[in-house]
Amino acid sequence: MDMLNSLKQTGQTIGSEISHAWESLSEGWRELLNRSSHALTHFTRHKDDDQERSAELTGFPGWSLLAGEMEETEKDLIVRVELPGLDKNDCQIEIADNVLYLSGEKHFERETKDSTYHVMERAYGAFERAIPLPRNVALGKAEASFKNGVLTVRLPKEDGEAGKSIPVT
Repeated sequence: MDMLNSLKQTGQTIGSEISHAWESLSEGWRELLNRSSHALTHFTRHKDDDQERSAELTGFPGWSLLAGEMEETEKDLIVRVELPGLDKNDCQIEIADNVLYLSGEKHFERETKDSTYHVMERAYGAFERAIPLPRNVALGKAEASFKNGVLTVRLPKEDGEAGKSIPVT
């Protein structure tokens, strides 16, 4: 009888721990989706990539986070997006209908061909992210800069034009 009670208590303890772990995992996923759903960005492979290059990228994820923030001051909207592994020449910015479109390509470069990956969490390929703007902006005065892997786009607020490309300096 003591053995049966002991097993019953152990089963209840394990069940309680599994339930707690599941609740924590669910809460984490909900927060990730609520806070980062727009940052989740799809990376696609180019159709013209050769077979060897496509095979190298097969195990890598096709989705990644491009975390960002938008700050509004009295005069400007300031959008910052983290673009790790990219250079300023790898991304393009366009604004149309109060949406900032960020697109580009993250290139895969492998130093050696005789290695094995044990962790693959970085996505490579072409991407596009759309960020809705809460105000009209003066497109002719917009500026973009890139420093330490962070793209900063400064958009002066104003009633403006329909669309424009912005060079990254």
